[in-house]
Amino acid sequence: MTVLLTVSHLTVCYDKAMLLNDISMEVDRGELVSLVGPNGAGKSTLLRAITGLVAWEARLKKRSAQGDITVQGEVVFDGERIDQVPAHRIVERGLIHCPERRRPFREMTVRDNLLAGAFLMKDKIQIEENLDRVYELFPVLQARSRQISGTLSGGEQQMLAIGRAMMSTPRLLCIDEPSTGLAPKTRAEVFTKIQEISGLGITVLLVEQEVSTVFKMASRNYVLSSGKIIAQGHGDDLLQNEVIRKTYLGL
Repeated sequence: MTVLLTVSHLTVCYDKAMLLNDISMEVDRGELVSLVGPNGAGKSTLLRAITGLVAWEARLKKRSAQGDITVQGEVVFDGERIDQVPAHRIVERGLIHCPERRRPFREMTVRDNLLAGAFLMKDKIQIEENLDRVYELFPVLQARSRQISGTLSGGEQQMLAIGRAMMSTPRLLCIDEPSTGLAPKTRAEVFTKIQEISGLGITVLLVEQEVSTVFKMASRNYVLSSGKIIAQGHGDDLLQNEVIRKTYLGL
């Protein structure tokens, strides 16, 4: 496999608080890689740093003098450094962020939410092809295409969030905590859809706390704690480490 994403010595500080401490990791093309760890470990911050959102927030805070965010290190996507690239340009390159807690445009229809995910695309034929692919993956979204998104169930909103991210033709799809707040049956359905997306050849970086499930899905895993990667490897190997199981995974 060839490396698609490389993160090197990434450090993020909010004022004097260090949220990420010297993070280095890789994701190969075609992999499904998981990022796990307890609440507050820095998982979401890492995804936001990779996709340019932390740097965007840092610029906003600097302009408004509402605190200071510093970002150090390098992020390389498909051979090109992107840590100084604006977030919307990162999206254009195919590195897509599906945020935690769904965040649909609640007063818009399902279809309009999906089309919003393709707002940077100019090719109308490609947009329609992407929409068809999303509807094939998530038939419930097609059935509810005219429904107001805020009236969907939590599971349907999560599928909408992933579908909206798929509209940007992702080469690497970063999905943040998709199981949050979902019933077990719905959670299992969402994980099955993520595996189907991976089966399409789309590289996936998945942040989750459902360790037992994602370790079965992922080809490799990184364990974060207090802003540091403290372990990495295959799920079976990590689960055999008693310290990792009890201290960092809560098993």
